[in-house]
Amino acid sequence: MQGNPAGGNRGPVQGNQAGGHGGAAYGSPAGDRVPTNATRRYVAGEYAAEGAGQRAGGNQGGAPPLSPPRVKRARVARKPRGRRRWRFRWGRVLLALVLFVLILPIGAGIYVDTHLTRTDALAGYPGRIGDTPGTNWLLVGSDSRTGLSKAQEQQLSTGDASDVEGARTDTIILVHIPKSGRPTLVSLPRDSYVSIPGNGTDKLNAAFAIGGANLLVQTVEGATGLHIDHYAEIGFGGFANVVDAVGGIDMCLDQPMNDPLAGIDLPAGCQKLNGAEALGFVRSRATPLADLDRMQNQRKFLNALLKKSTSPWTLIDPFRFWPLLTGATNALQVDKGAHVWNLATLGRALDSNPVATTVPVGGFEDTASGNVLLWDKDKASRFFDALAKDQQVPADLVTTVGT
Repeated sequence: MQGNPAGGNRGPVQGNQAGGHGGAAYGSPAGDRVPTNATRRYVAGEYAAEGAGQRAGGNQGGAPPLSPPRVKRARVARKPRGRRRWRFRWGRVLLALVLFVLILPIGAGIYVDTHLTRTDALAGYPGRIGDTPGTNWLLVGSDSRTGLSKAQEQQLSTGDASDVEGARTDTIILVHIPKSGRPTLVSLPRDSYVSIPGNGTDKLNAAFAIGGANLLVQTVEGATGLHIDHYAEIGFGGFANVVDAVGGIDMCLDQPMNDPLAGIDLPAGCQKLNGAEALGFVRSRATPLADLDRMQNQRKFLNALLKKSTSPWTLIDPFRFWPLLTGATNALQVDKGAHVWNLATLGRALDSNPVATTVPVGGFEDTASGNVLLWDKDKASRFFDALAKDQQVPADLVTTVGT
């Protein structure tokens, strides 16, 4: 009962004395089972007693120190992972849209500014008029057929380029943007009888045919007394492409318009015009007032095109916006000092309910240059004097021919 004097059997005896039936719970096959809380407390106490004995008298009998029993943990079965469902995240979509809206105008502006064709339209000359208040643009619609194929010339009814000596202007518009107040849009009839520097007196569009944009600007400055700050020109082909890029424009005609020379046969009423039809509409003089009606039609068209080009549906549709951007960029020629922000200012002015008028007309006369249009000298002088002072044109000088 005292055990082995060497203490070899001390562990189990102490275990029985300490716990009675502890041997059944420890050192038996049942040790492979997961221990209960009572077993854990017992084993922990035995380890503490054994450790105290070893510290007091060493490892008596050479018995090896007790090692903790291995406890097998029960494995918990994990549910198999299914495929992660894709969730529509409105936050990310909204962020992408915001970035698109911010980046699009910046990218478009860089593209336009680096791809514009520039011409030396505002070259200085002796005795040039000094700067006048406000900003003055000269907009020109040229009948230049440069870049058009024979098929395009036939489609657009522009005639053969070989039959036309030089380029002429079908449209000449002066835009005055004041520092404050409404802009003024002035149509200058191409048959206006004016003095052309170095070439006597002739029709206004002859200046463009003789000396191009530079001589035209010089002629307009001399006739109006206004300093031209910027110049923009668009040709036949580019004109039609811009209209087609926005899907056509809506126009309302008070009377039918049939003009074989312009290639159109349009009924009265509201309708959508494609590029070729719009070109014929602004070129035609087959109306009772001929050139005066045509200038009114040109202003109507310009207003309709600007509204269609800047509509949200055009700007968010890449199949319209990109052709419009590239078509307008390729079609435009501007002065060397014009940049995309200057064009943006012009666009805002044209879209801000400008005063649309024609230079005061005095009558018509047959000359060596053909039938020409004469300005009313007194009214035209007061008209342009108001613009030179950056003032609104007096109401009695505003002409709304063809309205």
